[in-house]
Amino acid sequence: MTTKERAQLRSLAQTAETIFQIGKNGITETLISELSAALDTRELIKISVLKNCDYSAKQVISELAEMLKAEPVQAIGNKIILYRYSNKKDVTHVLTK
Repeated sequence: MTTKERAQLRSLAQTAETIFQIGKNGITETLISELSAALDTRELIKISVLKNCDYSAKQVISELAEMLKAEPVQAIGNKIILYRYSNKKDVTHVLTK
């Protein structure tokens, strides 16, 4: 992913609402499957890492990106942004090539 594409995704994510929260339970199989479904539908998702989570946002984004085969866009404060291209027909693709 290029710097320009990452900047475009960050700007799109500014107005996006947080759709998941990671708390004291951390990263579970259920969370992974729900995040994967959300990435298939939206391509770009914003996640909040709660203060009671044992891991920082930077630790969570690297682990989730690897597990979901997604691109880590940004981890700032307690928010993380992930992107994964979707092949579904009904998805409006976020990145314009």
